[in-house]
Amino acid sequence: MTQILTEPVSRYTRVAAVFHWLVAALIVVNVGLGYTAELLPDTWVRPAIDLHKSIGLTAIGLVSMRILWRLAHPAPPLPESYGRVERAAAHTAHVVLYGLILALPVSGWLHDSAFKDAAAHPLRIFWLIPWFRVGALAHLDPTTKEAVHGQLFALHVWLAYALYGLVALHVLGALKHQFIDGEAELQRMRVGRRRAL
Repeated sequence: MTQILTEPVSRYTRVAAVFHWLVAALIVVNVGLGYTAELLPDTWVRPAIDLHKSIGLTAIGLVSMRILWRLAHPAPPLPESYGRVERAAAHTAHVVLYGLILALPVSGWLHDSAFKDAAAHPLRIFWLIPWFRVGALAHLDPTTKEAVHGQLFALHVWLAYALYGLVALHVLGALKHQFIDGEAELQRMRVGRRRAL
């Protein structure tokens, strides 16, 4: 515990922290929508699906900005107590997390682009901003489109499971470092101002 009390916490920038928590919140909401949309009353299903799509498209933008920010503002160094294997695992997990967080909504967008009834359901972000579908998929012949639509849905689902598993490991790892190892792990991603020690 003395490390937390005597050493300043090496933190992410406030912008990086805001991106982190915004994307985390969007993931939580979209997981809920993905699992509950079909259980809603019929009149709510389509709005729930449209909201799911809107959040996914928003996540693409936020994650892209987060990656650009990260390239310009490197992450703070890991605590000295991290071993070589932990450091390698942490860096690998972050790269895979970014990849999955980006790949999941992109796969959903591709899946929607191959939707056979897309013409009857224009794609709008939060019902306001018109958005396009990927032309190469939208203009496939009906039989091929139906097959591709199913394949992309399966990909979307498997990417979701992979993301959920990695997020769970990410959270467990942070909690382990915070509460078992006594490191100021959670404070590294705080949005607020630094307090004087």
